Amino acid sequence: MIDAAGAAGVNVLCLQEAWTMPFGFCTREKYPWVEFAEPAEDGPTTRLIQRKARQWNMVIVSPILERDERHGGTVWNTAVVISNNGRFLGKHRKNHIPRVGDFNESTYYMEGNTGHPVFETAFGKIAINICYGRHHPLNWQAFGLNGAEIVFNPSATVGGLSEPMWSIEGRNAAIANNYYVASINRVGTEHFPNKFTSGDGGEAHNDFGHFYGSSYVAGPDASRTPSLSRSRDGLMVCDVNLGLCRQVKDKWGFQMTARYDMYAEFFRKFTDMNYEPQVIRDPSLGDSEEDFNF
Repeated sequence: MIDAAGAAGVNVLCLQEAWTMPFGFCTREKYPWVEFAEPAEDGPTTRLIQRKARQWNMVIVSPILERDERHGGTVWNTAVVISNNGRFLGKHRKNHIPRVGDFNESTYYMEGNTGHPVFETAFGKIAINICYGRHHPLNWQAFGLNGAEIVFNPSATVGGLSEPMWSIEGRNAAIANNYYVASINRVGTEHFPNKFTSGDGGEAHNDFGHFYGSSYVAGPDASRTPSLSRSRDGLMVCDVNLGLCRQVKDKWGFQMTARYDMYAEFFRKFTDMNYEPQVIRDPSLGDSEEDFNF
């Protein structure tokens, strides 16, 4: 939960990734979990959250498995944003899909198509970088360029896969982009009736490993809170001063030194099929006499 400084009560609540179901839907256990998919705009979870948002005068970010009935029942990994008056404010679909270890989520859905929306709420401008998207620095940056003051990172990630990165990535993003980051992770171990393999030569298993929790909030000035428990459910309430985003931005001036035009030109070239990397090779690395003629 985030409490924007100067406002009464807890203002913004973000739940963990896919909080309405076990996380088995992203690998081999497709059924019955895919049956939990629901419309983002008016599904049962959204209606429940709308009632709670009105009741508590709270903006709520609710990650769900979305069923897009307008496009043939397509499934998406989606975060729904409900305003403090209970209105459906919008949604964001996960931009980057993992294909690593047990997590091959393209079995269910592909990369999102909603861009990098920032939701202007009564308690600040917020965005959602869903789970695996935190491994992509440009994903973080795009939310910042669109004006985010708080970026939530609802996740479901296990110890053997990304725990060494966890405490670093969100904090780095907060520093580089002059906003707050709320890193939120599932906790516990989930077991499934059917064993599955990971394609790594290991024995078939019934679980992904331990979801290590350890949620925390990082600030644009490099500060961060302690983490929640690695092994128990928890709720973090954090006071933030959104004015700090502007203060740090004005102090460091990253937006003035960023050279967006230079990088835009680089990526334009990089995406061309005939791109040649800008590598200057030392002639002495060659293996012919001709390379040594000065």
